[in-house]
Amino acid sequence: RGAGNKRRAVDAFAKKEWYDLKAPSVFETRNIGKTVVNRSAGLKNADDSLKGRVIELSLGDLNKDEDQAFRKMKLKVDSIQGKNCLTSFYGMDMTSDKLRSLVRKWQSLIESHVDVRTTDGYLVRLFAIAFTKRRPQQVKKTTYAKSSQIREIRKKMFEIMTREAGSCDLKQLVQKFVPEAIGREIEKATRNIYPLQNVFIRKAKILKSPKFELGKLLEQHGGVQAATEDAGVKVAKGTDFVEPAPLTSV
Repeated sequence: RGAGNKRRAVDAFAKKEWYDLKAPSVFETRNIGKTVVNRSAGLKNADDSLKGRVIELSLGDLNKDEDQAFRKMKLKVDSIQGKNCLTSFYGMDMTSDKLRSLVRKWQSLIESHVDVRTTDGYLVRLFAIAFTKRRPQQVKKTTYAKSSQIREIRKKMFEIMTREAGSCDLKQLVQKFVPEAIGREIEKATRNIYPLQNVFIRKAKILKSPKFELGKLLEQHGGVQAATEDAGVKVAKGTDFVEPAPLTSV
C-alpha cells in the first residue's frame, strides 16, 4: 500500500467531554472527581449515558480523615445539572484488609443482617459483625460464646438495626455509619449477654429506591445553588455604563 492509504490517527478523546462528580452534602468533600462521556450526537444524549454510573470511594477521602479509610462508599449518578453529575448514596462496604485484621483466634464471630425501610422510602439491607471479648478478670484464654448466647445477641442486633434505620431517612442513616453509632448501641445492649468488641455495620446496600424526585436530590446537595455552584456567578447589570455608538468610519 502507498503512503496515501495510511489511516490518520484520531484522538480518542476528541469526541468526548468531561463532567464533574458531586457528592451529597453529608460528606465533607463535595468535588470527588471527573468522569468522561461521548458528546451528545443525534439521538444519543450524553446525560443518558452518565445516569446510573456507580462510583466507589474511600470514606477517608470523602471526609478527609485517614481513620475512616477502611470504609468504601458507593455513590450513584442520579441527575445531571449543567456539567455537574449529582450523586446519591448507593452502598457501603468494608475493605478486606480491615475485615481480616478483626478475625482472630479464641473468639466467636457473630453476624446478622436485616432488610429495613427508611422513613423516605429506601429499602436498605444492613449487615452487622461483632466479636466476643474477655470478661473483666478472666483467666481463661478463649472467649467462645454459647449457641444460646449467640442467638440472643443476633436477636438484639436485628432489633437495634431495625429500630435505628427504620426511624430515620437515608441521609440520617449515612450519618450514623460514620461514628459507628449503631455498633455502639449493639455493644451496649448485649453487655449482659456476652461482652463484645469491634462491632460494626460491615455492609449496607440499597435494594429498592423510591420514585426519583429532583427536589429531594437537590436537598441532599444543599439546594439548587450548591448543586450548580460551578455554573458561574450572577452579575448585576450596572447603571452607570453606557455603550458607545458604533463608528461610521475608521
